[in-house]
Amino acid sequence: MPPIVAIPAVIGEGKAFVVIADLCGVTANFLNCPGVITMSQDFNPDAPISVLIAYHARERPHAEALVFENQRMSWGEFDRQVNQVANGILAAGIQRTEKVAILAENSPAFFVTLFGILRAGACAVPLSGMADAGALSLMLEDCGARLLFASANTRVLADQARSGNDRLPDGHCIAFDAQEDTDWINFDTWRDAQRAQPPSVEFDARDPFYLIYSSGTTGVPKGILQSHRSRSSYWAARASYLFGTTTRMILSTPLYSNTTQFALLPTVAWGGTVILLRKSDAATYLTTAARERATHTMQVPVQYRRLREFAGFADHDLSSFVWKFSTSAPLSAELKQWILAHWPGKLTEIYGMTEGGVGCTLHAHDHPEKLHTVGMPAPGMVLKIVDEKMQEVPPGDVGELIGWSPYMMDGYYNKPQETARARWLDDEGQLWQRSGDLGRMDKDGFVVLLDRMKDMIISGGFNVYSADLEAVLSRHPAVRDCGVIGIPSEEWGETPLALVVCIPDVSISEEALKSWANARLGKLQRLSAVEFRSELPRSTIGKLLKRELREPYWQKTSKRIA
Repeated sequence: MPPIVAIPAVIGEGKAFVVIADLCGVTANFLNCPGVITMSQDFNPDAPISVLIAYHARERPHAEALVFENQRMSWGEFDRQVNQVANGILAAGIQRTEKVAILAENSPAFFVTLFGILRAGACAVPLSGMADAGALSLMLEDCGARLLFASANTRVLADQARSGNDRLPDGHCIAFDAQEDTDWINFDTWRDAQRAQPPSVEFDARDPFYLIYSSGTTGVPKGILQSHRSRSSYWAARASYLFGTTTRMILSTPLYSNTTQFALLPTVAWGGTVILLRKSDAATYLTTAARERATHTMQVPVQYRRLREFAGFADHDLSSFVWKFSTSAPLSAELKQWILAHWPGKLTEIYGMTEGGVGCTLHAHDHPEKLHTVGMPAPGMVLKIVDEKMQEVPPGDVGELIGWSPYMMDGYYNKPQETARARWLDDEGQLWQRSGDLGRMDKDGFVVLLDRMKDMIISGGFNVYSADLEAVLSRHPAVRDCGVIGIPSEEWGETPLALVVCIPDVSISEEALKSWANARLGKLQRLSAVEFRSELPRSTIGKLLKRELREPYWQKTSKRIA
């Protein structure tokens, strides 16, 4: 009989479970003893992700856990590599709850490393390759990571970011791709030198799960800290979306993004297959989705738009799809209608924030009359719309969205003042997360999202919400993409300007489009001008970077309203 390794773990205050694992790392049984949660071999979605990976590896070792280009990884192999990565991290001297950073594009190595960090009891810090070296240096310093993983396309950036960082000496930087640099360790060689049996690690539900930094488009990025407790509640709540062992989730958004994590974590937790793409490409996505018989997907609005515009969309068999998700930016009502009409399966739009607490879901297939909304408060969430005095407003009135949920962040890492500003404590001692988003709730409880508070346009003393103007513009057949910002105005303080990307080969003048839109807008909403652009700046997950759009118009003005 092989040796037995016990891995104690706490999943709630005063409650614990014990994993019994053999040398192959594929056994996950639960003891029946005082003070321990008892579980049969049946699946329990409330368990930590490391336990669930071991469970699925034992139950279905030959089933596919990951598909990436021409590579396929079974659950048994996935679990084995997760153990190896975890053991390597521990051998590097990383202690429980310490931060381990990843700066890389999508790959099987990234996928395995993310879960290896968690199995080692450490906290994963996925970093964006879209950030500059200065911002990345600040993130590495802020999180205190003593171990960094990177890939070929990010290693130069990683070297710049870690320059002068004493926490990342030689031997603590691991490269996912083969290379000749003497101060980077080859990942495959490093991983294969580690033991394949599971490490003995203690967990607590309050331990950090991951630290995700904001996009940094409004200043120095803030680290958003999520615990194991919040994450396990998160994927346990996804059962209603038909996650299970037959799920085949196709993903092309970056693994470092919380958008991707929304779909990735429940797929892994429920024992499905992740079909991971290196990057977003309409042709590759459609070919892969059809070949692999994908059942679920998470896409951001700009990706759905590109798929709609792809000439060969109708040539691909997408009949296997069960559910599609969209998040990270508003999905227009017109685009929702197209998805429902041309793409089999259900469609859910998710409005939320990495910080948690505030979120809505719109099941578009069930509510075709509410496509202009972001839906109702998500299950388990309590949502309010409040005025500037934090008093709840009646249906139809505009205010800030605040909320509470089991998925709320632990706070902004090392930023207690920022954390305090993002929260509100009511008279009864209830803590609420502030969103900074403006919206209104209709009589049926559906939320219409209007604007970021910082993006709201104040023209002549009246509030103008860019979402209302963008919704009108997007209905014009010539408009492919658009964004409305406030620019300086001697008469009004600021005034709305539309920046528009037109569909190729569709002819319309800027003045004609302005007149068309203003004929459909209220007198106080009217556009002062329309400017055509070849493209609009967006983040890797499709967020419109309005700060970049505004900057040229306000840089010579001392009074910055927006």
